Amino acid sequence: MTDQDVLSRIREICLSLPEAAEKPFGGHTAPSFRVRDKLFVMTSEDGLSMTFKAGPGVQEALVAEDPERFFVPKYVGSKGWVGARLDVDHDWDEMAELIEDSYRLTAPKRLTKLLGQE
Repeated sequence: MTDQDVLSRIREICLSLPEAAEKPFGGHTAPSFRVRDKLFVMTSEDGLSMTFKAGPGVQEALVAEDPERFFVPKYVGSKGWVGARLDVDHDWDEMAELIEDSYRLTAPKRLTKLLGQE
């Protein structure tokens, strides 16, 4: 999968969520995704990783379980965000689930209800 394919996959997952929008973060040009102007997924400028919000304990579990794929990102890692390397094979169903969880932690309740499975 090329870098563009990976970013297209992430974009497709993120933009399928209610009111999600693509908007770069700060002075960056890499795709970032927001709901109501709050970030829920950021991709790195080099296209090699993305970061997403996770609930308590998820970061530690993912990093411990698969350090080849997941890591504690700089700056936002202390707030529970998780980094995922994009230059390795991923289970895209799992990635979609992680992205949706990040969205649920960020979006207003009214929007998360549109996803069901509350």
